[in-house]
Amino acid sequence: MTSFAPDSIVLNRKLPLWYQVSQSLRASILGRSPQDPLRLPTEEQLAGHYGVSVLTMRQALKELEEEGLITRHRRRGTFIEPHARRGSPVRLLGSVDAIVAQQSGMTTELLDHGCAPVPGELAEFFPDVPEVATYHRLRGDERTGEPTNHARNYVRPELAARIDLGDLVRWPMTKVLRDVVGADIGRITDTVEARLADPETAKLLQVPLLSPILHYTGITYDAGGRPLDVAVIQYRGDRFSFTVTLEAT
Repeated sequence: MTSFAPDSIVLNRKLPLWYQVSQSLRASILGRSPQDPLRLPTEEQLAGHYGVSVLTMRQALKELEEEGLITRHRRRGTFIEPHARRGSPVRLLGSVDAIVAQQSGMTTELLDHGCAPVPGELAEFFPDVPEVATYHRLRGDERTGEPTNHARNYVRPELAARIDLGDLVRWPMTKVLRDVVGADIGRITDTVEARLADPETAKLLQVPLLSPILHYTGITYDAGGRPLDVAVIQYRGDRFSFTVTLEAT
């Protein structure tokens, strides 16, 4: 039986390996194509794929099992749960793969795209370009179709020239920039605020005007510290929570 082939990952030794592996595998699972097989490779094969111990791999799989993304059967193996609910907390632990995983596994509609002058509030991030490429997407629960968030991305024009719009429907912007465009992502800085839904957000997310939402701003920098993309995402407050994990060193 053919097994699902997850994406590779470059591990950061400063972060828990099990967490990085679980988030990378989660992103692969949620971003899979409908025709991809549901059976996962064995623990040993996955451990070899990610370059970690079997114990670390087992801990990563346990995380995904508790989330309901996979099921494990003695002697039969581990399988992706095709009908698992895709919603999850907004969890930040310093991993780019965690950001990719958070944004994966939803239906995505590209509402509009184009070029526009750099917004005044973002001028500090794009001081050397007069215009940026803009992309506006609406995401929904893969099972119910219910809208969960809408996102605007502001991307440097030289990177946008290499972006295929079809990839933005299938994958998060972070994955497209890193794995398709080939951007050397150094870090992502996140800010999450509690806000009230404005008329546009209330209409898109199908929530009452002035209802609570989570307002997320993510700034993606290259290895040299230059901003590549600014993402502004409005999450439904009744579908997401915000969790930060601090690891003792």
